[in-house]
Amino acid sequence: MAQNPTYAMWNRLAGKPVGKQLFSAAMCLRVPYFRTVLPSVRDLRPGRCEVTSPKWWGVYNHIKTFHAIAACNLAEIAMGMLAEATVPTTHRWLPKGMTVAYVAKAETSLRAVAELPELPEFGDEGFELPVPVTITDTNGKPVVTATITIWVTKKK
Repeated sequence: MAQNPTYAMWNRLAGKPVGKQLFSAAMCLRVPYFRTVLPSVRDLRPGRCEVTSPKWWGVYNHIKTFHAIAACNLAEIAMGMLAEATVPTTHRWLPKGMTVAYVAKAETSLRAVAELPELPEFGDEGFELPVPVTITDTNGKPVVTATITIWVTKKK
């Protein structure tokens, strides 16, 4: 089966020196809003994506912790890259909804992991695919949990 161009680029670059940084920069060129959290894709494969973001003044809120919506942006990056690596080229995906819980103050840099419990079957019928994302601080403590639902359909 043909790989999505995003996932194919990851596979070309990830194992090379500075390849992950190049991939992350290219991703931000394609989706400029992602730049706001300075994301770095650390791992990408069907059913899983890990992305980190440093704590810097551009993501601060009024109490100098990681802003809740910046954390949501990080969750969306993890989900989107997972979808790019998982959904076959015969199908397309669109975000449909997001539920978020802010479970602790985000006082450090963050790590978002989007991971599917199992890979779905991609048939002729459209379906909703909930993508769970957990965002942790540098100590491994969960600070945000999210489920982003995507709508997957066969391309016409």
